Amino acid sequence: MKLFLALSPRLRPVPQPEPPQHLNPFESVPVARANGRAPLTASWFPAAAAHPKGARGAVLLLHPWLVWGKAYFHLRGRIEALRNAGYHVLAPDFAGFGGSGAPRGFFDQDVESALELLHHRAGGLPLHVWGVSAGGYWAHPVLSRTDLVAGAMFEDVAPHLLEWSWRVAPLGRPFYLFFRACFSGAYRYLDARRHAGLASLAAVTYISGEKDRGVRPEDTRTLAELAGARHRIVPGADHLSSIKTAGEEVIGLALETFRLAEERRSGAVLDGLEDRTGEIEPPPAPAADLLEETFLLK
Repeated sequence: MKLFLALSPRLRPVPQPEPPQHLNPFESVPVARANGRAPLTASWFPAAAAHPKGARGAVLLLHPWLVWGKAYFHLRGRIEALRNAGYHVLAPDFAGFGGSGAPRGFFDQDVESALELLHHRAGGLPLHVWGVSAGGYWAHPVLSRTDLVAGAMFEDVAPHLLEWSWRVAPLGRPFYLFFRACFSGAYRYLDARRHAGLASLAAVTYISGEKDRGVRPEDTRTLAELAGARHRIVPGADHLSSIKTAGEEVIGLALETFRLAEERRSGAVLDGLEDRTGEIEPPPAPAADLLEETFLLK
């Protein structure tokens, strides 16, 4: 783990901001970790009280490898959309981020601890995971060994973090080779492709950007194929920018994925979605664009 952290992108510690006013109400909750390790910090956002059918499920949001930790989700509308759709939301800080304790063991253990808390708080409601980049990556080993989770949404997830580093930070290649040669068991364990097909999820969607050097479109297609999942490659998007380029589409696909997972777990069939796997077609162009294209063709 020390070598893995040494090979990971360096992040400076920054103060963790509180959720903004528009995300009230929320609750700061500790996530207990095993073996006496210091807990993780997390924010709990209850489902919107005005939802006509009450809470329908709970979602674990797992942040990317950025200094803001769980505060990454304060922007871009994921939390608001989930709550308005009837979902409770738990957003933890990984070890070493925010006020969480120091890392000890691989970060999938943090995902497992947070999932246990979500399961306890959800009171029997369906559980889902929405992981972005490193957050989604570390969810893969956990989802391959539990059946608690119904659906998952993954943004910009690499098949292997050291393969991602090989392309994005080539100066470290001798050390990546050393890790692979001397810690071959750990290297194999860290391969998300080995876990993607073992998860008992009812519905999964992968999204990544067309111009992402670290997570290439073929990487996303491979993970989706192994998981029997749908995928979407967002044109022109780089790493972590799919949500900026196509925010409404990304959020809509997540809600659709979770709804489909619930329908499948309950034995129902959601019209038009039951057999959807493979690449997702882009949304139709607005009418104005279609008129412009027709004019140019003429």
